[in-house]
Amino acid sequence: MGVAGAPRHFVCLVCLLVVAVVCFIFVILSAYFGCSVVEDLRFASYYGDHMVLQKAPQRASLWGFGPEGSQVTIHLSGPSTQNITSAPVTEGIWLVSLDPVDAGGPYNVTAVCRGSSRTLTDVLFGDVWLCGGQSNMYFQTSQIFNASEELALSSKYPHVRTFMAALDTSDTELTDLIGVELPWSVPSANVVSQFSAVCWLFGRYMYDRLKYPVGLVESCWGGTPVEAWSSGRALKLCGLDDPEDSPQTQNSALWNAMIHPLLNMTIYGAIWYQGEANANYHKDKYNCSFPAMIDDWRMAFHQGSGWQTAPDFPFGFVQLATYKENTTDDGFPDIRWHQTADVGFVSNLRMKKTFMAVAFDLPDKTSPYGTIHPRDKQDVAHRLTLGARAVAYGEKGVAFAGPFPYRIVSTDESVNITYDQPVSVAPSKNIFEICCSERKAPCGPGSSWVPAAILSWNQTSVQLSASSCPRPSEATAVRYAWSDWPCGFKACPVYSAARILPAPPFLIHKYSGPLKRPGTPPEQDPRGE
Repeated sequence: MGVAGAPRHFVCLVCLLVVAVVCFIFVILSAYFGCSVVEDLRFASYYGDHMVLQKAPQRASLWGFGPEGSQVTIHLSGPSTQNITSAPVTEGIWLVSLDPVDAGGPYNVTAVCRGSSRTLTDVLFGDVWLCGGQSNMYFQTSQIFNASEELALSSKYPHVRTFMAALDTSDTELTDLIGVELPWSVPSANVVSQFSAVCWLFGRYMYDRLKYPVGLVESCWGGTPVEAWSSGRALKLCGLDDPEDSPQTQNSALWNAMIHPLLNMTIYGAIWYQGEANANYHKDKYNCSFPAMIDDWRMAFHQGSGWQTAPDFPFGFVQLATYKENTTDDGFPDIRWHQTADVGFVSNLRMKKTFMAVAFDLPDKTSPYGTIHPRDKQDVAHRLTLGARAVAYGEKGVAFAGPFPYRIVSTDESVNITYDQPVSVAPSKNIFEICCSERKAPCGPGSSWVPAAILSWNQTSVQLSASSCPRPSEATAVRYAWSDWPCGFKACPVYSAARILPAPPFLIHKYSGPLKRPGTPPEQDPRGE
């Protein structure tokens, strides 16, 4: 017998009937309200409290997951208010674009699926920058010179927000990130200490100029080649279709897991610090693979964001720093050259709307993290900031590129180089080299390169000795800083007049086509012809 004398089986039947009725009512109500359970409605992994969304004139893209066939509406409340037309959930995903929102905040962003809702709080609108690459981009703020001073400043920049993707790989293109290492955060010493130093410093310096919110998205992994960050489309353009066995170097493994999931987000630009891993891995293809990756990212982010991310969004990068002193290996100097698509400067016809921070004059012999990881990331970020101000934001009168030759004239006794801007010069016996050849053809890796000492200089030019070339050969090419470790800390021979920007490495052949930096007078030919 059961409770109150009722048969036990009768009580069980009543319980089952009650449960069935409750479940039936829940299903009916859920169907009516459009979302089966609250957990079915959510934002994608990289949307969260304290985040920065891209400001006007672009439209910020928002997306997430919901029950198939339902409708999701976005409400924006704060300094301005928006109610966005409902977006359908297709294949489990909803995607909406806000009307353009001016810089500022804070806002609440709420996704509503009839009876269910999800809200992001303390959301700001500003410029969103993606930070990618390998270990020198991953290098944490706690590891740099004067780290304690930098970390103490972090709380004074509450409108520079940070996010970090977790390290993951995938054989296929993923819709969302597998994991989040650091969610969107208001900066604090603890948060910033774990975040990319170059990315944080770039964002902080840019905020000092922009005076509106900056969002920083870190997605990088140490020891990884460009092939891992590139889609199959980009790799095919460079004949790099064959996959590799190592998970970290497998073609497209990090593109699939750590870049492709971000494509729906509207971003303003990207900065990149990578290339060390390619110094001995597909090195001779880097002049194709790196520009191809940039082009492919631009196309993919433009399409993925519903055409809100610019199809030519600004892309900044760090030219490789140093690794081994007194080595004759050409891996690093070759990659530095290939980083510019073998032109020597950016922007150029192959790499439009790009900017570069030269870093080979910032070596760190005593870095506890290895000489390949210099601790001076402040100068690196400052140089990137100058490029961003000029290229990404169109600020006039910003000097952001070091001196580059626009005219080279050779005689039997000397080689005279005229630069495109005033220079500050110091003596050197070997940072310049000339190629001695009897043939009127470009010099190659096996050519005879000999040191060319600086004889004299003036405000815009340098004269080199050509006496090392045995007659009847002549100096058919000249190159600068073509070694892994060309000089000491901020002690290279050629800088801008204010000694802020180092001259980048270059290689110019007398009998090759002309090299002209944008803005160089059209009548000038760097070969002196």
